[in-house]
Amino acid sequence: SVPVSRPLPQVTTKTPVKQPIKKEALNPRPLKAQPATFDIRLRLLKALHEQFVRLNSELVKDANDEEENLVLSAQELITKALDMEEDATKTPSIYGNVVKNKIMVYKRMTVPQWKQERSKAIEQAEAAAKALISDKTPSKPKGPPIKVETGLSPDDELNLLHKLYTDISGLEKHGYVTKIPSPEDVEAARKGIEAAQGWENCDRCKTRFQVFPGRREEDGALQSGGTCTYHFGKPFWSDRNPLDPKAKREKRFRCCGQSMADSIGCTQSPNHVFKVSEVKRMATVLNFEKTPVNIEKISDRPVCIDGEMGYTVYGMELIRLTATSWPSGESLFDVLVRPFGEVLDLNSRYSGVWPKDMANALRYSAPATGTPSSKSSPSPLRIVDSPAVARALLFSHLTPLTPLIGHGLENDLNATRIIHSTIIDTALLYPHPAGLPYRNSLKALMATHLNRDIQVVKNGQMNGHDSKEDANAAGELVKLALAKEWAKMKRDGWTVEFGIFAAP
Repeated sequence: SVPVSRPLPQVTTKTPVKQPIKKEALNPRPLKAQPATFDIRLRLLKALHEQFVRLNSELVKDANDEEENLVLSAQELITKALDMEEDATKTPSIYGNVVKNKIMVYKRMTVPQWKQERSKAIEQAEAAAKALISDKTPSKPKGPPIKVETGLSPDDELNLLHKLYTDISGLEKHGYVTKIPSPEDVEAARKGIEAAQGWENCDRCKTRFQVFPGRREEDGALQSGGTCTYHFGKPFWSDRNPLDPKAKREKRFRCCGQSMADSIGCTQSPNHVFKVSEVKRMATVLNFEKTPVNIEKISDRPVCIDGEMGYTVYGMELIRLTATSWPSGESLFDVLVRPFGEVLDLNSRYSGVWPKDMANALRYSAPATGTPSSKSSPSPLRIVDSPAVARALLFSHLTPLTPLIGHGLENDLNATRIIHSTIIDTALLYPHPAGLPYRNSLKALMATHLNRDIQVVKNGQMNGHDSKEDANAAGELVKLALAKEWAKMKRDGWTVEFGIFAAP
């Protein structure tokens, strides 16, 4: 526990949420040119709003758990009515008829039709948000790299670190697993897999194909469907032609610059691939475990981790796992991982793991001294026999109270099948302005906040992520957040002496 003269202020990392809508009353919005008198506009607006309230109230009674996101709040109902009424004012000569027709449409509308309209509206909003995000180019460093200094001793940093812990309650829908699937759930998932007979949708080209764990007997094939043709780059909106300002902007792919409308792909792979997000199905390959008690480890020594995944006949599996000590950045271990299933694609462009690495790697053995290695380790990576062995290796450095640091930690925890609640996820510590499920990339955060360029493309080629670099990058972002938190506390009058934090 932290010795303090008074309790530290409780500040927890908040999960990013979408920006709240503007609060407005149910009164027509002011316009320079009025299409009708205020009283007429107000009467029509209230009639329109009344139908929205009716449909929304009936939906509340009828909605199941999956349809709860279709329900509108009181303010959202008002905003919807205001938007629709204001939109009708753009044709002042027929304003009254337009609004009255809308009122009649919603008066005759059934709850299933309202559900359809709401679902479509949500899809359009998400598509618009994705288009906005994909239109942004990755950030570039704008100056010399910034070295982070918190102004605290290492022990004081550890004492204050709990203020940055990520609360994962309610984040299950965004990928965090908080409960071990039961044997009944796992068995039900196995039966579902058997019934599907190996049919999957390609994660890259969306082709329907069949996968054969253990290889197909007649020809040794791992999958059907032939070659996969796809784009590895994200789409973006191209700039307008300055010679033709009225020309429409085209959506193109960053990997090749080709138009989305004209190209089915610029890259080919011999195999189609897929990934699994259903927790019960992931558990059929290796079930989840909670971090066990480890009396040999000091619980407050934080660990930074990063995992790399490749595609196998079981979906995406762990193929490399790295752990470093925070804040020193010294390596605890960095190993390749032999997956359970036959490999379809190592995803080398992003994972940084290549076939020759896996083929030539010697078996890993823990250092006899048990001490962290140096920051630079030129020797080739060694390999452990399975994701289960990699998990046991990580468990040897953890207790349930060990702060685990990383970026998009749900991916690393799910790949290792670990449930661990003491975490700092920099994807949530530095939230995206659009809220979840959108996240800032680690590369963008490092460029924006620390002027550092990671995951660098060299000679026009992306050689994959360096998981040790990524693990330590997340650690540096945590140190920056801690420096800002302590600076704020000092402005409020807090002091620290001999490990004791004193309130103003």
